[in-house]
Amino acid sequence: MNRMMAIVEREMRKFFRSPALMLASMIFPLVQLIILGNAFGGKIRDAKIAFVDQDSGPQAVRIREAFDSVRANMRTFVPIDYNDEKQAVRDVRDGKLQGAVIIPPQFSRRVYEENHPRIAVVVDNSDNFMSSAIESELTDLTNQLNQPTVSPRILQQTALDIVELYPYIEYMKYLLPGSLVLAMFVSVMIGGGMLYIDDKARGVHEGYLVTPITKLELVLGLNLAGAIKAVMTGAIIVGIGSMLAGVGTIFDPQTIVGLIIMIVLTSLALNTMMFLLMVRIEDPLVPRAMFGILNTLLFFPSGSVYPIQAFPKWLRAIARVDPFTYAVDGFKCMLLKETSLAAIWGDILFLGIFAAATLAIAIPLFKRTL
Repeated sequence: MNRMMAIVEREMRKFFRSPALMLASMIFPLVQLIILGNAFGGKIRDAKIAFVDQDSGPQAVRIREAFDSVRANMRTFVPIDYNDEKQAVRDVRDGKLQGAVIIPPQFSRRVYEENHPRIAVVVDNSDNFMSSAIESELTDLTNQLNQPTVSPRILQQTALDIVELYPYIEYMKYLLPGSLVLAMFVSVMIGGGMLYIDDKARGVHEGYLVTPITKLELVLGLNLAGAIKAVMTGAIIVGIGSMLAGVGTIFDPQTIVGLIIMIVLTSLALNTMMFLLMVRIEDPLVPRAMFGILNTLLFFPSGSVYPIQAFPKWLRAIARVDPFTYAVDGFKCMLLKETSLAAIWGDILFLGIFAAATLAIAIPLFKRTL
């Protein structure tokens, strides 16, 4: 145990003497959380929509009033008056506008006659996110206009009541678990994988070979040191990230216990996985080349950015064996859903088994020779 802890002490001293490594493992995930959290998942605001009124009747006025109400409250779009339909369509095509609403002549008359009144919406569907948001908002507005002025005494249609279990979760909160796991992975990749290969290239491990340290002690010491670095990174990121995203559940004692368990197991699983990948590598350039591939292969299929249910079958198969998937799910339950430990026992079990299995494979592969 003393020999193993000597290795841990040496690795930690080296880590603390290189603050740039600590910052690199924490700043990148935080920057990603802030930028992606604010760039994606937000609601459309102030989209410029041309309003071409070729009718000028009372029903057209009702539509304009509904547009003004949206502008004053939700501010989804800003109506801009146009007299020329062709010019409005041209401006949408040129990117000056995000859409155009055209009320045709005789629209009010068709409404009163119940003779298929129609409103045209022109959108730039080269941006699917913007066009879908505008179409959805205008569809809801049209449905509201179609409601009868006097509601019938007997309900003739089935109503849908949506019950949301949690308050509105902003995208930054949704992204927090994935950024937390990514921070620990970057710490393991830099503080574990890259430093391990660099020490090999510099001959540091040759010094270990002339000591009575056994192969098991050496492997356990290196993995324990890497896991401690990742635990420190995870603890810092969960605190800073929760404050940035506005997550207040970290102050609950039960949540704290769950987060500690998840941080420790995630750190062990990621570190043993990285050690297994690097155990036979000698070239210090290899881990640097592998960083981008591993980041893409592990982070994006984990459901941290997009739901796994939307993946094709082959990508779902990768997600099932990806430790990121179970770590992200566990942190989501703890940070966003305020669940108990019973809800994440499957994630805890997988991460524990994964760490033990990768370590068991890495030990016989480790060479205690030059």
